[in-house]
Amino acid sequence: SCSRAKDVTMPAKLPVNFFSTRSPVIDLFRGQLDYADHLRQDSEIVLYFFYAPWCGQSIAAREQIEHVASRLSDQVLFVAVNCWWNQGKCRKQKHFFYFPVIHLYHRSFGPIEYKGPMSAVYIEKFVRRVMTPLLYISSRSKLLDFLSNYEPGVLGYFEFNASPQPPGYLTFFTSALHSLKKDYLGTIRFGVITDKHVAEKISLVHSGSVYLHRHVNTSLIYPNDIMNYTAENICKWALENREMLIRWLRPHGGKSLLLNNELKKGPALLIFIPYNPLAEIHPLLDEITKVALEYHNCNKSQVAEPDLQRLGDTDSPAVDSSVPDAHMKYSETFSITKYPCCNTVVLPQWHSISRTHNVCELCINQTLGVKPNKVHVPHCNFLEIEAALDSFYLQEHTFFQVVSNTLECSNFLSFYSPFSYYTACCRTVNRHFLSFISSEKTIFQTPKVAFSSHGKKGNTQHSIPHIEDRNCFIPDLHISGTNFTGLSCRTNKTLNLYLLDSNLFWIYAERLGASRSTHLKEFATIVDLKEEVHYVLDQNQSLVGSTL
Repeated sequence: SCSRAKDVTMPAKLPVNFFSTRSPVIDLFRGQLDYADHLRQDSEIVLYFFYAPWCGQSIAAREQIEHVASRLSDQVLFVAVNCWWNQGKCRKQKHFFYFPVIHLYHRSFGPIEYKGPMSAVYIEKFVRRVMTPLLYISSRSKLLDFLSNYEPGVLGYFEFNASPQPPGYLTFFTSALHSLKKDYLGTIRFGVITDKHVAEKISLVHSGSVYLHRHVNTSLIYPNDIMNYTAENICKWALENREMLIRWLRPHGGKSLLLNNELKKGPALLIFIPYNPLAEIHPLLDEITKVALEYHNCNKSQVAEPDLQRLGDTDSPAVDSSVPDAHMKYSETFSITKYPCCNTVVLPQWHSISRTHNVCELCINQTLGVKPNKVHVPHCNFLEIEAALDSFYLQEHTFFQVVSNTLECSNFLSFYSPFSYYTACCRTVNRHFLSFISSEKTIFQTPKVAFSSHGKKGNTQHSIPHIEDRNCFIPDLHISGTNFTGLSCRTNKTLNLYLLDSNLFWIYAERLGASRSTHLKEFATIVDLKEEVHYVLDQNQSLVGSTL
């Protein structure tokens, strides 16, 4: 009888060195995980690079890891482990879903997984953060540098006089490592102050106090009386209460919902800049940070960052006394500048011949007419803006009639309340929005047609400019101090700000409208999924604060 031939399986080839024998990286190509653990006991900082020898990403990352190791091998132990060979301990004990995987250990603390770009500069920056999770703030100028950074900052004050290790210091140190473990982008910076006089500048008096700095909202001090003083709690408290003015987006290259999830949150300003995380200074990033601070600075009576003003120059007052007077003088003349609550309305009816339509800025006006008492609305109330829109649409035929290049304003009563007035400033624009901007460079003149209450032609005493363009009408006030400051709170069009490194993600910029031929990889675009609109900043203009 004829017996069936047995299956013949060829055994896997024995693994070979993945890294060169001259490399500063120790290559455990047989997957000796127990030996890797043994090596870790003698080193303060260890980086494990788990790889599969056939994997394209592992092969591409090998050169980057060698580059970092050549710079840091005197301070960090670099160990590569083959986690694919079926006879190795690594393959039997670890179950990774992707390769390569980078784990870092700070003595016994770890693993801290690195999930950022497989680029030498980014890996080195992360390793350096694990090496020194706390920045030492020794002087007032260093404190100012720390607080003015766009990333959220947590500061701990500890007196090292009494003992070599003041109580709570190790807990604070570990909380900084926890932060890196939870957020691989490292968006929270941790610093430590040992000088009592420096600590007093941010109201820290007691040793062991922890302070979370926020640029726009009130900064916080860790509530010891409510939460236990543990590393996990400090980290959780900082992550929950941090302020994210600007977020970095770093797509990992595989299928991902990262961009979709962010764009679903609302309109997004995506800024692409060439970024070197190891550079000492980032002037372009500083400029973008200033724009973000101005945009979110809702309390216009205060200069942004009063604490920093006070720290930077203790001899001079935080606010120039001449500025408020000037602001008051202009706001008396142009009362629309006071309104905290405005909404842009594009009227749906097009003028068929000129292909233009009317755009109105509708504001709740509390400076006009008779009212029981003076009311100040600190924030935009949705119900009030809805009521204003209702009143506006009842009279919208009035605003269709005007075809004018100048701005025309109307004050009309609310039909809900005899004390509420609304102000609408309208003008006719064509589809070329840039020509609309360029035509605004003239000083505001009294319009030929002005509307009084209920839209009837009447006196022109309440003719006032468009809230968002008033820098064009008041040339003495600087652009950043007038129409842009606090814009996120004045309109319902709040933008989320995102940064992407153009050295890594320029393909995204090209898909969003950037020129392929450009040498300078700087680009800005606004994407609004809900409204299905997409704006691109002219690449012939330099990407600076004023242009943004």
